[in-house]
Amino acid sequence: MRPTAALRSLLLVAAGLLGGCDMLGIESPEKIAAARDADGRAIGGACRHAGRAIEDCYTIYRKADRAAVFAGWRDMNDYMRENKIEPVAPQLAAQAAQAQPAAPVAPAAKPAAGTATN
Repeated sequence: MRPTAALRSLLLVAAGLLGGCDMLGIESPEKIAAARDADGRAIGGACRHAGRAIEDCYTIYRKADRAAVFAGWRDMNDYMRENKIEPVAPQLAAQAAQAQPAAPVAPAAKPAAGTATN
């Protein structure tokens, strides 16, 4: 009778410890899929708010799930139309272009004196 009581208590402790596996940082496939979907929707919504075409979003964010990006883009498009919100142009690209002055163009090299060119 004693071994069964010890076995029961061992199983009870093991079940309690295994129940906290979420605390270990082990993510389930469902959790990973939900995170990818949320990221894709956020990317799509941000692209639409910035006035980017959906094809540009697909090109820029190749690793994102296309269906999720489109869903986010479409949701943001509907929201912007309902509330009459205009797209916001990205400012970072414009600031970077202004900060970099145009590179000076070097003149074409002239042939050395005394050499013939044919």
